[in-house]
Amino acid sequence: MGEQKRKEQAKPEFIFGKKNYKFMLIGLGCIALGFILMAGGGSDDPNVFNPEIFNWRRIRLAPTLVLAGFAIEIYAILLNPDKE
Repeated sequence: MGEQKRKEQAKPEFIFGKKNYKFMLIGLGCIALGFILMAGGGSDDPNVFNPEIFNWRRIRLAPTLVLAGFAIEIYAILLNPDKE
């Protein structure tokens, strides 16, 4: 009977709060968007150079979004869900 009481008292709790998970999803979205923006730009013919691979979106915007996404993830982990 003691084990059953202990199981009833130990109800499962999440490590993070709802606020943390929201920020984690936003961070994952930023990371995914950054990798999507980085994709493409290659050439079908290996003998032809396509300068589209060095445009602003792939060189500046996409890596910045990925790094911002990782920063948001770190913030989401360190955020105190109880503090308002």
